[in-house]
Amino acid sequence: MSNPKWLEWSQKLNMLASAGLTYSQNKFDVERFHAINDIVAEIMAEHAGVDDSVIKTLLDSQAGYQTPKVDARGAVFQEDKVLLVKELADGGWTLPGGWMDVDETPSEAVAREVREEAGYIVRAVKLAAVYDRRLHGHPPYLFHSYKLFFICDLLGGEATTSIETGGAEFFALDALPPLSIARTTLEEIQCCYAHHHQPDLPTDFD
Repeated sequence: MSNPKWLEWSQKLNMLASAGLTYSQNKFDVERFHAINDIVAEIMAEHAGVDDSVIKTLLDSQAGYQTPKVDARGAVFQEDKVLLVKELADGGWTLPGGWMDVDETPSEAVAREVREEAGYIVRAVKLAAVYDRRLHGHPPYLFHSYKLFFICDLLGGEATTSIETGGAEFFALDALPPLSIARTTLEEIQCCYAHHHQPDLPTDFD
């Protein structure tokens, strides 16, 4: 499921406008780059079916030259079952994870996300995959992002809920609940399962 062309074009225009706003000193050029972003917001709003002010607020909050966002997710296994959390946003289940924070290493980010969303204490032991979100069955998304999938050892803790999740459970791969495919796909879970059983597999990417 690749991004539609209108979204790809809008993202590229936004990237160029953001770079111009970051580096331009001429006030007339700055006005033109703001105008381009306004058009981008209109295009995205028209196709997404939302008010353009919502999109414009999101675009304006992204300061500086635009680069892909980074999403870190942890695959935790217990008795050959994988840990999933229930997303309150859409009711689907996903590997615990989310956006990395500034001043945080990837392994720190995934351990924090698993603890916050599922209640378990883990340690990242292997990077299974680095994926471009657009290429792995996820629905279109406003921002370009990379997804990092880590195999994690379970150290302790117990299942809990959070402000974003409504439960954490271990599931057999042949009995998975409906997934939140905006966050995790079956392909990605299967990839992590393979790396869990074969630690010598090379990291998958792209």
